[in-house]
Amino acid sequence: MSVNKVILIGNVGRDPEIRYPEKDFPVAYLSLATNERQGNSDTELVEWHILVMTGQNATIAERYIRKGTKLYVEGRLRTREYVDKLKISRRRTEIYVDVIEILGRGQ
Repeated sequence: MSVNKVILIGNVGRDPEIRYPEKDFPVAYLSLATNERQGNSDTELVEWHILVMTGQNATIAERYIRKGTKLYVEGRLRTREYVDKLKISRRRTEIYVDVIEILGRGQ
């Protein structure tokens, strides 16, 4: 048995980027920032996550999510390899979102 599950609460870093690779099938890409305190200090560590939403979740993202929106998401990790414009091989870890809940609005 294995488990691949991610649960995050954070703030959206930029407006969603919506693409339509197939007719009537939206895919939304956005960044989500989470932060945590470092020990007993006031220093915070910010971690950026790349979210991928498809179907109904992408439609919700397109209509309601903007930069600064606070989100609760559940999903799974996926890492993919690709070659960029400069012909450099890259790896990118993304979170494919299954559940989304808007906790607060951005400005």
